Amino acid sequence: MIIADNWKEYKVLDSSEGEKLEKWGPYVLLRPDPQVIWHTPRKHPDWRRLNAHYHRSSKGGGEWEFFDLPRQWQIRYELPIGRTLTFNLQPFSFKHTGLFPEQAANWDWFSQLIDRRVQEGREVRVLNLFAYTGGATLAAAAAGAKVTHVDASKGMVGWAKENAQSSGLADAPVRWLVDDCVKFAERELRRGNTYDGIIMDPPSYGRGPKGEIWKIEDSIDALVMLCAKLLSDDPLFFLINSYTTGLQPGVLSYMLESTVRHAHGGIITSDEIGLPVYGTSLVLPCGAAGRWQNDVDRGTVLV
Repeated sequence: MIIADNWKEYKVLDSSEGEKLEKWGPYVLLRPDPQVIWHTPRKHPDWRRLNAHYHRSSKGGGEWEFFDLPRQWQIRYELPIGRTLTFNLQPFSFKHTGLFPEQAANWDWFSQLIDRRVQEGREVRVLNLFAYTGGATLAAAAAGAKVTHVDASKGMVGWAKENAQSSGLADAPVRWLVDDCVKFAERELRRGNTYDGIIMDPPSYGRGPKGEIWKIEDSIDALVMLCAKLLSDDPLFFLINSYTTGLQPGVLSYMLESTVRHAHGGIITSDEIGLPVYGTSLVLPCGAAGRWQNDVDRGTVLV
């Protein structure tokens, strides 16, 4: 399993009966998690010291119950390349806070790859699709990449820009685009533009800015094949994230093998991605990641 275990300001404190107890900076949140099917004793004292609790509804969705939580706060993450990212958090629709902390394991991985190539004086161009509030964009930009950030939600792109400002990356070479990710990739292919690194974090279901419907099971393979054609002649990495049950690590590996590795060689590592449960040897599973990287790039594999 790929474990995001370098956080200092975020922790999974415990989990039981469909919920996970988390500490985000100084604040304790209780949120639902469908992976938590176990019924372990709730012994951690912070079960009784919540700042907010998201309650699922039997009819779908849910709502927040607030005890003592500001409308917005920040947490920081230090990349292994020595750069610190700052994220603006707030509770909003369907239990989210604006950040998926398990993705830090991927930030660590590709930021080191980018940094190594940039230190050699080489340019790195990265495309981040379904880019949300910009965690991966900021990690790539902090490492020295030129990043194209694409998301269908104007609000999420605005949030990502705020995170860039807070992280000291307001002037970094990032293109912030509100667009349908598939249509944008198709236009980039027609324009002949290429990228050294591609990141995609597609939702299970979604709509583009003009109502375009996205259903991951029907669309992901075609998108991976399309984006494989956008890779440069000397590509660095390709990352697929999945929170959909049907897209297991083996499925991600198969798609990367038949597209990216078939054209460029390289190394594929696909696995579950997870967060350690503080004070235990347990890991909370949080989806899957499929990684491809160029095996020629300095001959080093970073897993």
